[in-house]
Amino acid sequence: MAYPTVSAPSGLIPVNRVDFLPYAGATRLLPISSTYNTAIFDGDVVMIKGGNIIKSNVTIDSTTDNTANLTYGVFVGVQYINGQSQTVQAQYYPGNSVSSAFGYVVDDPMAAFKVAITYSGNTTITTANSSIVGTNQTLRQGTGSTTTGDSAVSLIAPVVGSGNSSLAPVRVIAVVPETATGSNAYTEVIVKFTNPQILLAAAQNYV
Repeated sequence: MAYPTVSAPSGLIPVNRVDFLPYAGATRLLPISSTYNTAIFDGDVVMIKGGNIIKSNVTIDSTTDNTANLTYGVFVGVQYINGQSQTVQAQYYPGNSVSSAFGYVVDDPMAAFKVAITYSGNTTITTANSSIVGTNQTLRQGTGSTTTGDSAVSLIAPVVGSGNSSLAPVRVIAVVPETATGSNAYTEVIVKFTNPQILLAAAQNYV
């Protein structure tokens, strides 16, 4: 039996770079508006809008922001000042009850991330076989945990023959054998962003 068992999605977890260089933990500190009231969890996809980062709702289309769905990077923590004027460093951003908030974001367009696979309609972990490698796939949004601070974003299990859309937010570049449940049944994959906002020719939403 594989170990460890993947029991729930936990967002996108940075692991290395597409060019096989190790991920050194580099992040960029980016502002969050004091009026932004949506929680952002460790492993959530974020985008830049109006000079601030916001949670990206990306699922299928990562090329326009009609539903705030661009992909700038992955949120991995926050610092802010709470109601007692204390500086807090935390795993997730709770909302607009704080001030002077800055998020730590992995925005390297060459970054690779580990992500769990779930069914499209819920957060139940499922598997895909190795034919998923090289395809573009969609993401499922979920409600992060205020207990752990972890995201609930996952990769939606593909149907046979899917994965050719250039609009899909991530490309699968590898499977994770350590958490496989069978000889060709993988609960996690390694992905990269297909259309990261930092590389878009039209720099919409940066100002």
